[in-house]
Amino acid sequence: MQTWRIDTAQQTLVLASDDGAIPVCAYWGPPLPADENLVALTRSGERDLTGGMLDLLPPLSLCPEERRSWAGQPGLIVSRTGQPLRPQFTACHQLAEDGLALRVKDPALGLTLTFRILSTPDGIISATTELEASDSVEVHWLAAPVLPAPDASDQIIDVSGRWIGEFQLNRTPWTAGIRLREARTGRSGHEHPPYAILTEGGTTNTQGNAYGMHYGWSGGHRMVAEELPDGRRQMQWGHAGGSMGSGTRFATAPVLLSFSTTGLNGLAIQMQRHIRDTVVQWTDAHRPRPIHYNCWEAIYFDHDLSALCAIADKAVALGAERFVLDDGWFGKRDNDLSSLGDWTIDRRKWPDGLTPLIDHVKSLGMTFGLWFEPEMVNPDSDLYRAHPDWALGPADQVLGRHQMVLDMANPEVRTYLFDVIAAILSTHDIDYIKWDHNRLLPVSDAAQTSGIYDLLARLRVAFPSIEIESCSSGGGRIDAGILAYTHRVWLSDSNDALERLRIQHDAALFLPAAVTGSHVGPRKSHTSGRVLPMAFRAWVAAQRHMGFEMDPRELTEDEEATLTAVTAWFKENRGWMMAADILRLDSADPSVIAELQLSASGDRFVIFAGQSETSTQILPRPLRLTGLDPQATYELTLRNPGDRTRQSRGHLAFKEGPVHLSGQALMAKGIQLPVAWPATMWVVEGVRQ
Repeated sequence: MQTWRIDTAQQTLVLASDDGAIPVCAYWGPPLPADENLVALTRSGERDLTGGMLDLLPPLSLCPEERRSWAGQPGLIVSRTGQPLRPQFTACHQLAEDGLALRVKDPALGLTLTFRILSTPDGIISATTELEASDSVEVHWLAAPVLPAPDASDQIIDVSGRWIGEFQLNRTPWTAGIRLREARTGRSGHEHPPYAILTEGGTTNTQGNAYGMHYGWSGGHRMVAEELPDGRRQMQWGHAGGSMGSGTRFATAPVLLSFSTTGLNGLAIQMQRHIRDTVVQWTDAHRPRPIHYNCWEAIYFDHDLSALCAIADKAVALGAERFVLDDGWFGKRDNDLSSLGDWTIDRRKWPDGLTPLIDHVKSLGMTFGLWFEPEMVNPDSDLYRAHPDWALGPADQVLGRHQMVLDMANPEVRTYLFDVIAAILSTHDIDYIKWDHNRLLPVSDAAQTSGIYDLLARLRVAFPSIEIESCSSGGGRIDAGILAYTHRVWLSDSNDALERLRIQHDAALFLPAAVTGSHVGPRKSHTSGRVLPMAFRAWVAAQRHMGFEMDPRELTEDEEATLTAVTAWFKENRGWMMAADILRLDSADPSVIAELQLSASGDRFVIFAGQSETSTQILPRPLRLTGLDPQATYELTLRNPGDRTRQSRGHLAFKEGPVHLSGQALMAKGIQLPVAWPATMWVVEGVRQ
């Protein structure tokens, strides 16, 4: 028997191969002692046989094989010239490469599998599968390295959502059979983003064992969570069924693995740090995250230089540091019916080009950003009329948002897009692109995603100082794959702060604040019609990478004062907050959505406690903190006591001034906050004494 182990500070993964077969995962969990006997560990996990079974239990390997009588979902489904192949891989050996690379072969069929498994400094284990064929084959399914789901797991937490309602958590008990989540829309998607957490009984945000998985791919994908009749469970991740096509070389995206003994927050910390510190390739890691102003919900397609200059004047007075011109500046783009693909400046609206606006924005001390949607084309466009063959899918397809998708697998398409985007970037002082993707794909094709990665990589090399935001009707493409080429995600098209409060809270299981854009929207939300107070809107945005997206000319003096003050607070604190861990708090009151952002040093924190609706009880319940040193003393100050309602009549410690308590008291008993109306955010600052 051959054995291998991969260790991080948070987890150990043990693999074992018997007689040269595909390795199995013999252990995944908390770190093992350095001298653990891995052969004995593997043997101790072998299972008995009983009636009604085969005479040998087929292995749950890194790629379960149908040829070995595996009765569940196999890890590879492949054919050649239409004939199914049923390989049996042998001769497992380790390659002399960085990390762990294990290779197995089926010489008779000319197939080779390679499993690559790496650990990262932030505690994540990354695992990919590669397939090579001597002659062309059709791949119908190839799973990233398959792992057994823990027997003690009581449920699967995966993610669903919709436009303006992203990152909704589903909690599904394990049952016999398959739970299948498949995104066939060509992007990681609002509907089935590729995240899952396996919890053991009693796990909360702050306690219990949890296993995290994320498939780092921006295209169509599939998750298979299966419990077999013999009780074993497997987790498979890969590209959407059939999307890999035919050829001789194939590879999955990495499945990112994490493990925590401290509840969901332990997983969140690992993934937040991994995205922020390893996946994202910052243009300038030491540059403070600038306050955005995006003009979309102020003007939409109605571009006027004088109006935009006046808006810029107001935005900078509020604290904005980057001005983003959104959709409507190109082609003949007066609405969303035309001109996608025609990336030349609309001289009807901009007779002197964009330079006068850029010069004005720069004179105010702000930088300038611009919106593109390069992967799309309107049938009513010069590009489509010249190249209808560049559109993905049939000519008579159903349109989405009056648009079609360009075939990003076509190198001519990528060259055209690079050239027209580069022409704008090289002739204008632009430091930021909002890169949108507003339509579902007519087919799920892995080559489409590889093509967009290629285009983004070329632009990053040509314009290394430019920052790129990934937007896809809001949160339709948020994953480690796209974040390897971008620097920020637009979490949702909803600027309704009550909706955002929940979306941000659940997305924090995976996303750090530094990449998560959050904007102060209009007084009356354009997506919900709800009217919310400025203090709440501003503090919700200040939880993440802050910005504004409304017409600042609508603000009252009081609203301006509130927004200016919160923006100044964000600027004072972003240096440590953008590198902080976001810890979700277990609130005893379900109407309170609360988190604690803990600095990298552990010496300071801020609590955001949002009242999302009216509580069932009269008075607030204590809010327990987490992640603190139990022996240390902390000074806590309510940052915004002026936001309390007139119904808050009692004598409360936080109303009188700072509170000094031990970390143990704060985590065991908690803090007592004032009575709050819905759409109130309490902000509590903590400093270690």
